Amino acid sequence: MSVGAAGATGAAAGTAGAAEAAAAMTLGTEPAAGTSVAAATIPATDPGGPDAEGALALIRGYLDEKRPGEALRVVPLSGDASTRRYYRLVDGGRSEVLALYPEAFVPAELTYLTVRALLVEYGLPVPATIDVDGARGVVLQEDLGDRTLQEVLKGTGDGERDELYREAVDEIALLQLRAASGPQKADCFRIAFDIEKLTWELHYFLKHFVEGHRGCDLTVEDRATLSEAFHELGHEIASWPRVLCHRDYHSRNLMQQRDRLYWIDFQDARMGPTTYDLASLLRDAYVDVPQELQEELAERFRQKATPDEPLDVFRRRFDLTCVQRNLKALGTFGFMARVRNNPVYLPYIPRSLAHARHNLSRYPELERLWRTLARHVPELA
Repeated sequence: MSVGAAGATGAAAGTAGAAEAAAAMTLGTEPAAGTSVAAATIPATDPGGPDAEGALALIRGYLDEKRPGEALRVVPLSGDASTRRYYRLVDGGRSEVLALYPEAFVPAELTYLTVRALLVEYGLPVPATIDVDGARGVVLQEDLGDRTLQEVLKGTGDGERDELYREAVDEIALLQLRAASGPQKADCFRIAFDIEKLTWELHYFLKHFVEGHRGCDLTVEDRATLSEAFHELGHEIASWPRVLCHRDYHSRNLMQQRDRLYWIDFQDARMGPTTYDLASLLRDAYVDVPQELQEELAERFRQKATPDEPLDVFRRRFDLTCVQRNLKALGTFGFMARVRNNPVYLPYIPRSLAHARHNLSRYPELERLWRTLARHVPELA
């Protein structure tokens, strides 16, 4: 998760106020009455990262060197499946977001920074980078606030909603077209949704959602059927032309600021099918996009990004991408709930299952996959 914005997207979007009230701490000055820096709660998001005390020490050292004498409030921000931690630095009416990585890094090799530079070159809106301290694992970023697209949509009418989605779709097409026409030397052009990655994610869904979260006991025959079906789906998707993808382009990773939708969480960008980011946006686990609007937006995207691709080919590729993407998301939700003991994603499982069922049921060649999964996950039946 990259928070050039709000604080943590995902679970914490819209909760920064509560976090400030519950867990704010002051560094660079004496603690306010009733507030103890040593006792401040810094939630652990990764067992392998620095512990709460160590994280606080790293931040203290960074601020003592870079912002001496400033009375800053440091607000821990909840995260998601990331190994990074995020904090809002508040100084009066000004705020910034500090991303703390689990270990030191070389700035020129940090994917967040290299991908961000590309997106800036392409004219796409991303948070500003204010400072980088690789030795401490710190990236200081512009704070874009708490208004994720998911939150914004709760208060919009249909017309504004549609325009926001048109903007988001147009920028996927812009990414693909600009990336295809320029140099492709960055690391993100050398990694891809190849068959190994796609099938690994599907088996991850099987392990962490079907078996882990749901506790299903699969037969040898079921395992063989699913393994073959996963391979076939991954093989087909991996055979399609590839473009540069954001990788997690959905309503929690788009922030409304200055009348634009800013991109965050882009550090895992890689090559993949033209339909990948579109599938992530329109078959979102977090919000419902009306079917009629989905159809309009998909065609709008096709005309901008792949105008020579026949509609039936495009539609099939979109649907199969959605299947893989939604199953992968369910695997992540199951992992977070069972392994990380974090239930925050459980409310989004029903929508993801509904998306998966919608597409699994449409294609005869997916019937074995659909029927086998449905025996263990009734919502897919």
